Amino acid sequence: MPPKKPSAYFVTGSDEVAVKKAAIALAAELAPGADAFSLETIDGAVDTVGVAVEKIHAATQALLTLPFLGGTKLVWFKSTTFFADSVVGRSESVATALEALLDVLKAPLPEGVVFLMSAPAPDKRRTTYQKLIKLCKTSLHDKPDLGFRAGEEEVIAWTAEKAHDRGLKITHEAVEALAARVGLDAGQLDNELDKLETAFGPGHPIEAADVRELVPATRASGIFDIGNAISARDLPLALETLSQLLRQGEKGVGILLASIVPTVRNLLLVKDLLVRHKLQAPSQPQFFGSLLNKLPAADTDHLPRKKDGTLNTYPLGLAARNSVHYTAAELHRAFQGCAEANLQMVTSQVSDEVVLTRLLAGFMARSA
Repeated sequence: MPPKKPSAYFVTGSDEVAVKKAAIALAAELAPGADAFSLETIDGAVDTVGVAVEKIHAATQALLTLPFLGGTKLVWFKSTTFFADSVVGRSESVATALEALLDVLKAPLPEGVVFLMSAPAPDKRRTTYQKLIKLCKTSLHDKPDLGFRAGEEEVIAWTAEKAHDRGLKITHEAVEALAARVGLDAGQLDNELDKLETAFGPGHPIEAADVRELVPATRASGIFDIGNAISARDLPLALETLSQLLRQGEKGVGILLASIVPTVRNLLLVKDLLVRHKLQAPSQPQFFGSLLNKLPAADTDHLPRKKDGTLNTYPLGLAARNSVHYTAAELHRAFQGCAEANLQMVTSQVSDEVVLTRLLAGFMARSA
């Protein structure tokens, strides 16, 4: 005898887009070809305590109403917002109404009645939330928790995993560009991967240029792009990104200090270590940490660190991999040029674009 299917389902989690998609898919599974008699939908996205209580009472009554002509009925309480840490969520009136709903779920629901509730971004400390996940078959969709020490490497790895799960053939550089544009916004990543999958399909290689063309650039991704262009010694891309950032209203000093200086500094730091210790640049940035761990502490004390005090090895690994594009002397001149550009922007009438264009062209242009 097959096991009896659950009569109550709960779809929840901090990833609002994933919760919405999972709830829609589950509703279609529980009530295929649903019509007005077999599916009753109650919108739980509310702004006030009064409306929340009214909606909860409506869901409770719907569960106690028998299906039409003895058939089946799905009651879908969708997109409920009163589990959040908000004025509505903390209301005693809402809690009382939810307890009445929970009492109905504790008793066997009428034959043929199935309940589905979806609740994005809940406060999991709520007593009613804890009771609900015990009463229902619960599907949890949380945003990734990459841990206290998470940094750029972990975000890139998470982005790569999501892309590869779809079977996309995407280069590491393209993943880096995508991660810079999306961060840990799972909803946006899902949308952008949809766009890339539609444009290229699973078999076509996706390059960083494709991501830059199709995925909207933000300030953070522009800062990443110009740093990446400097590392790769791609002067046209650096100048194009500089122009874009300035058109978006970014200040030249901000671009210099947030992207150009850190990039040049990291390139100079790792170039010095590689030359002095006769080390080979790593084939992949994640391998550089093991090389740094073999060096004396006195040679790594000055390197950039994470908030927890450990070495920020991934960006240093990126710099080490790309340091082959410059000589040590070129990087010394570039770092000095950054200081001169900073002084010029705050003391002269020359435009930021002219100053930064001269700076980038000065150390990125390759000698004949």
